[in-house]
This record gives sequence, structure tokens and C-alpha cells, in this order.
Amino acid sequence: QVQLVESGGGLVQAGGSLRLSCAASGSIFSINAMGWYRQVLGKQRELVADITSGGLRQYADSVKGRFAISRDNAKNMVYLQMNGLKPEDTAFYYCHVDGGGDSSPRYEYWGEGTRVTVSS
Repeated sequence: QVQLVESGGGLVQAGGSLRLSCAASGSIFSINAMGWYRQVLGKQRELVADITSGGLRQYADSVKGRFAISRDNAKNMVYLQMNGLKPEDTAFYYCHVDGGGDSSPRYEYWGEGTRVTVSS
């Protein structure tokens, strides 16, 4: 059974920093992209950042220059360093993992989410 467990969320003041972590465990193989999405009540879930197994990164325009994504392939973990946080960053943040492809079935998994609240 595959599990994605997020940690590191919390309450911070505007301009502060948080580091989110996500650990993937269980019977999971051939992970490709690992990333973070966020969702505000009443709005669609959106991609914040992701990173491929080869280290290619992409970011939402709203977080470029402030957030940095990284991963540890040996530990099946992905991190999101969030600096210069703004109230607009307040949301539930979800870890996401996908894999498979050429020689195996594709799959994706979601974490339960961790709350980030940025006060003004």
C-alpha cells in the first residue's frame, strides 16, 4: 500500500518561510515526477511546483523566485522550501507522485494535505 505523508505546514507571518516535506512509502516503483499542488476552498487545485527524476523543475508563475523544490530519490522524498510567503499562499498543500510509463503502467498518488496559513 502506497502512502504519501506530508509535514512542515503551519502558521507563519508574511515574509516568513516554511519547508514542506513529503515521504512516499510502500510498494512504489519507477517514480517520475514528484511535486506539490495547493488548493483554496472554492477554487481549483493548482500546480505549485514539480520535479522529475532527472531534476527538471517547473513552478507556478506566482511562486517563481520564492519557492524551491528538491527531492531525494534514495529516500523517495520531495521538499518544498517556501520563502517570502504571502497571504495569497494560504492553502492546503498536497504532495503528488506519478510514475510508470514506457515499460510499466502509469500511476499517480496524492497525499492527504498539509495546511499552510500566512498571516498579514
